[in-house]
Amino acid sequence: MSMPSDDMVLILKGKKVGEPSVITVNCPDKTGLGCDLCRIILEFGLRITKGDVSTDGIWCYIVLWVFPHPVSLTVSWASLKNRLLSVCPSYAVSFYFNQQSSCCTNSPIYLLKFCCLDRKGLLHDVTEVLCELELIIQRVKVMTTPDGRVLDFFFITDSMDLLHTKERQDDTCKQLRAVLGESCIICELHLAGFEYQTQLGVSSLSPEAAEELFSCELSDKENLSQALSPDLTKLKKANVMIDNSLSPAHTLLQIHCVDQKGLLYDIMRTLKDCKIQIAYGRFSSNNKGLRVVDLFIQQTDGKKIVDLDKQNYLCQRLKLEMLHPLRVIITNRGPDTELLVANPVELSGKGRPRVFYDVTLALKVLGICIFSAEIGRYSTSDHEWEVYRFLLDESCDFQLSRSQARNLIVDRVRRTLMGW
Repeated sequence: MSMPSDDMVLILKGKKVGEPSVITVNCPDKTGLGCDLCRIILEFGLRITKGDVSTDGIWCYIVLWVFPHPVSLTVSWASLKNRLLSVCPSYAVSFYFNQQSSCCTNSPIYLLKFCCLDRKGLLHDVTEVLCELELIIQRVKVMTTPDGRVLDFFFITDSMDLLHTKERQDDTCKQLRAVLGESCIICELHLAGFEYQTQLGVSSLSPEAAEELFSCELSDKENLSQALSPDLTKLKKANVMIDNSLSPAHTLLQIHCVDQKGLLYDIMRTLKDCKIQIAYGRFSSNNKGLRVVDLFIQQTDGKKIVDLDKQNYLCQRLKLEMLHPLRVIITNRGPDTELLVANPVELSGKGRPRVFYDVTLALKVLGICIFSAEIGRYSTSDHEWEVYRFLLDESCDFQLSRSQARNLIVDRVRRTLMGW
């Protein structure tokens, strides 16, 4: 028995503004499928407001209600459907048992290089074009020269797998030149060579910055700084509970927390990394901006989670993801001011979507120029992290030396990342 791949993903678009679109996925199951679907949805700038998941371990049925975020965002629904189909097992049910999770060929890395006169918001405008073209930023190296020009290197992959064609390359350069303006000196695009390998690392972090950025514990001060507003501070708590009394075969995992962009992705990513399977789940909200998630889960051996150490580890790991899915700090890098943003990388090696887009948007809104930027990987004892580093141009009117101003930058960046 097989199923036409076109029927595996159905999208019913909202008929009017403010009405959610409904995405239905009906396909063979695989470990981590929910995470892969949520990641793509987040990559397209969509926010999941409600969801239902059901699977018997062989076949799954998923329904997600989504909104564009922001509402004015234009979504390519046809491309979204193709991307969602690309992670669905596409063969007969009998093939499921021989399938390897996430065994896909890596997309080739391309190097986009351009040079032009610098201006406020330039980096975000370029990033916005790349997102609209469904080009995924893997690494970045941005430098500003003393004469006010920028030399930028973007290492990108193409989610449409068309960047090898001259038409796709020409269209990309054409749209970028339109944004860069008449000051554009160079705009080149070609397959990346040895240059990409030199960008895999990240400039060394000071021990103090690394400790603050990757700390596993959340202080009361950090919890407070992430609250939606002072009057909602008491709501900025994550309650994660496990109950083995309601089902003979499954463990009930209950999560109550404040809503934030990418919430369901963070939950699914954590469960995927912990090798936890979902049999049934519901993702809903109430009128106070809180999210309620009920998941009936099992270990990969098909058994409930009865070991107390495993229960505590899973609860603490999820609670940390609810409260602090991204780390944002400002520190000194010699005489310069540096903004650091970090997010954990999936075990599959994939980083969180749209982080670079959101950070550059927040800095553009604040009117802060970026002197240089880079993306790299950093490993700790229990995680691999994607680290975004931005040297901020202190020649701007913004008084970066004042602690109040620095707190404002961190707060705006975090709120933009969280969709607050």
